Amino acid sequence: MSVVVIGLNHRTTPLDLLERMTIADAALPKALHDLVSRTDVSEAVVLSTCNRTEVYAVAERFHGAYQDIRDFLAEVAFLAPEDFSDHLYTHYDAPAVAHLFSVAAGLDSAVLGESEILGQVKVAWGRAREEGAAGPGLNLLFRHALEAGKRARSETGIARNITSVSQAAVALAADRLGGLAGRRVLVLGAGEMGEAMALGLAKAGAADIAVANRTWDRAVELADRAGGRAVRLLDVPDAVVDVDVLLSSTGAASPLLEVEEVERILAVRDGRPLLIVDIAVPRDVDPAVASLEGVTLLDMDDLRAFADAGTQARRREVAAVRDLLDDELERYLGATSAREVAPMITALRDRAETLRRAELDRYRGRLDGLDATQMEAVEALTRGIIGKLLHEPSVTLKDAAGSPRGDRLVSSLRELFALEGEAQGGPPLDDASR
Repeated sequence: MSVVVIGLNHRTTPLDLLERMTIADAALPKALHDLVSRTDVSEAVVLSTCNRTEVYAVAERFHGAYQDIRDFLAEVAFLAPEDFSDHLYTHYDAPAVAHLFSVAAGLDSAVLGESEILGQVKVAWGRAREEGAAGPGLNLLFRHALEAGKRARSETGIARNITSVSQAAVALAADRLGGLAGRRVLVLGAGEMGEAMALGLAKAGAADIAVANRTWDRAVELADRAGGRAVRLLDVPDAVVDVDVLLSSTGAASPLLEVEEVERILAVRDGRPLLIVDIAVPRDVDPAVASLEGVTLLDMDDLRAFADAGTQARRREVAAVRDLLDDELERYLGATSAREVAPMITALRDRAETLRRAELDRYRGRLDGLDATQMEAVEALTRGIIGKLLHEPSVTLKDAAGSPRGDRLVSSLRELFALEGEAQGGPPLDDASR
């Protein structure tokens, strides 16, 4: 079995295709059960954010799992596989592990070193565990990924300055307007991103912060914390009439503001310009709004370009992060190999003991004339032969654990002796926070 990752991200896929591949949080339980019900996928975690949709899986057969996951993504997007296959990337075994570690460390994000992705990885793993889709293989992998991501941020400078999409969105708006002090702003969405944007706006000196959200109580709570006011979702068009900036980041599956609605809003704004920063994927604002006079519409593509211009200092930290991740990769590979070696040694010794007892039983008729002392001697002799015979292979396996040679030896033993020595169990649920 192998660990594989198959997915698309902001580097490989146009935004309009990436948003079609997004899997909403509410759809995750069904998606996870769908994946692990397929022939060649035994465990699965789905990581779907504004920058990526990826499936991490334990594959029974690589090519079969690839087809299972590709077909799953086709069904999510209502597309034929050939319409997006060229945008897919695929990694398996050590490269799949290295990819997840890089994601967790923020090296693969639109905003280099961004902090939000680590929480998103943790949540994705937690959801898979809740649904019974993550087992021993992925539990070990994701626990190591979270540790790698935390080390990258605490031991290097990759997290300096702007290190989240929400921070970048506020900074982008400030850059376009020459500052946010005294500005009237509407934040659409009160999730993790919306919360960070609202609090960032308060620090930036925005004069009036309105928060709109599907859940009214959440909008009120966040507005109070940001020193602003809550707005009903149905009243968003009226609220946009009065603001200078709209920052949007909901989890809606389709646009909340269509071009016709924005045209009506502009008609009563007396020619005042409107800046919209839409960082939702799928987008909250119809892309056609960008063609309207008096509106500047920015999305994730614009945010990535803005963030790239301010990451030179953090780029100098990339080499240090990669060295750290290489160290974490070695630790992970050692742990996975060790988890296989111990059960394999046990399985080998159990097989030998089964054969020893079977042979003694076969010759029981010839041994009936022996007294108890003599039978004990036969038992001790045969056990001793087995112990001495297996001592050297056991030591060799333990010494080679964590190396390619160890993996080859385990594989050879499993095949030669038809052994089943799989690591069992996984970290307890509260390990997710480690």
